[in-house]
Amino acid sequence: MIFQAIVVMRRWAYKLHVFRVYRPPVPVIVVGNINVGGTGKTPATTWVVQALKKAGFNPAIVSRGYGGHAKHWPQQVRPDSDPEVVGDEAILLARRCQVPMAVGPDRKLAIQELLKHTAVNVIVMDDGLQHYAVARDIEIAVIDGQRRFGNGHCLPAGPLREPIARLRKIHFLINNGGDPKDDEFPMLLHVEKVLNVADSHLERSIESLHNTPLHAVAGIGNPQRFFRQLTAMGLQIEPHAFPDHHAYVPKDLTFNDGYPVLMTEKDAVKCERFAPDHYWYVTVDAKLPSEFEQQLLDTLYRCIAGRKNKWTVNYSPS
Repeated sequence: MIFQAIVVMRRWAYKLHVFRVYRPPVPVIVVGNINVGGTGKTPATTWVVQALKKAGFNPAIVSRGYGGHAKHWPQQVRPDSDPEVVGDEAILLARRCQVPMAVGPDRKLAIQELLKHTAVNVIVMDDGLQHYAVARDIEIAVIDGQRRFGNGHCLPAGPLREPIARLRKIHFLINNGGDPKDDEFPMLLHVEKVLNVADSHLERSIESLHNTPLHAVAGIGNPQRFFRQLTAMGLQIEPHAFPDHHAYVPKDLTFNDGYPVLMTEKDAVKCERFAPDHYWYVTVDAKLPSEFEQQLLDTLYRCIAGRKNKWTVNYSPS
């Protein structure tokens, strides 16, 4: 109850301008969740960025850079950045989305750096639902369709960062892997490829892994989802769960039996520097309905129309 009271008071303090709120000159789309742990936010963020690019926008991504230990913030993120400096999820997003990206605890400074050095005209703020110091035009919350909200309590008695009532104020709700409610859009995560960790140009099929035991490795918010997905595809796995954002060292993945090691794409970012040739990772893409894409773009166009903008963009979806 104390935690929940603090959360609500903090939000109202920003709403009433007790705390300063930065409003960028371009629209901001926030993708986040109210749960602790993995809900599928990263693939949802990737999907949103790709949809914006397809519609003719020049999006950029801003994130916290969780797990990064840079001495100076904000940090620009490139596909070849060091995960120990900017964090693993940041590099994954930079590689997948191929758009400008900056990370740092102060999202305002990260946005300002992007606006100064790039032609960005819409910001996608990854995991920024509770970062009220930056104003947002559109909010998207990703819900774990299987675990949903646990016991419904906020931390530390439950898994929630904010009360469930917070979702009533959010523009779009995405249900990852469950039966969506009337106001939720379904999202399915589909395994696209199996790539070699040491050399991502090497690819193999899921079918080629059917007849051999595998070590499945996951250091993500919800590793059991990854393990269930592999099992559902007919793979024989021995699961190895690690903490989210785990900093791998070679001995963590030394099993001394020669069997292939299969991991998530986020884990591969941190293991590629020491990976032997039998380490593989799966790429996962989010699938969302066309209705969500159209409603998201329509909402964004209305936000743009309500602003006094000094930039232009092709507003017609390609």
